[in-house]
Amino acid sequence: MNKLALLFCFLIFQAQAQTGISVSPPRIYFESKPGTSSTQKITVTNVSLKNTLDLAVSLGDWEYDEKGENMMYPSNTLKNSCASWISVKNNDNYFTLAPGERKDLEVTITPVKAANDSLPAHTAVLYVSQMNPVDDFDSKGANIKVSIRSGIKIFHTFSNSLTKKIEIEDLKFDQSTNNLNLKFKNQSEIWVDGKISTEIINIKTGKKVVVNDIVFYTLPGNLRKLSIPVTQALEKGSYNASVIIDYGDSSLLEMAELNFNYE
Repeated sequence: MNKLALLFCFLIFQAQAQTGISVSPPRIYFESKPGTSSTQKITVTNVSLKNTLDLAVSLGDWEYDEKGENMMYPSNTLKNSCASWISVKNNDNYFTLAPGERKDLEVTITPVKAANDSLPAHTAVLYVSQMNPVDDFDSKGANIKVSIRSGIKIFHTFSNSLTKKIEIEDLKFDQSTNNLNLKFKNQSEIWVDGKISTEIINIKTGKKVVVNDIVFYTLPGNLRKLSIPVTQALEKGSYNASVIIDYGDSSLLEMAELNFNYE
């Protein structure tokens, strides 16, 4: 297991020498029946100003931890892996991009006709890795070798009509950190993404406290423990906090309220 620490990015990474690759989109979603192939394109761009990059395509597995961080694994490790279903053209497994050059890759997924599991949703990650490290300097001026790896999350389902359900299990305020600590679970059979909105009101004065929205991503069965920072200074008093998880249309809302004292 390799927790995401090394230049595995769903955004562009650029070192001091302007070496980097951009891979987009960061996520691709497939819906297809067993045995039926489906193809989508991704675009790989060499954003380097002067370095030609030799690149290789590979596959792996991933999942979220309770904090929503990416946990990376070798391909076909997880029970919901679809890495073995994914392919690219043979001449796209290895390729070279000059500075500023881009290339479209066709990613094809072919679910097996008889799956080894009954899961309705599967995932994998497609890596694009630099095979020729380039010279650069770190923040202290020391010579280093820079090699970039970027990844695209791949999602597959046999049906997108599956019911989505998020359930809040706990909401507490921690005055020592000024965080609202939220715990919720994706009880669906499919991935669920959405936005968490929070409103805090001073019960006596009616004054509202500004709290930034948070975007979240979950997979089926995920339990998420999330801290919502309250950056605005609170006066002493009693407060009401309401948290709304929006993960679809107006009918897909989950809400929790909490009354707490700030002393």
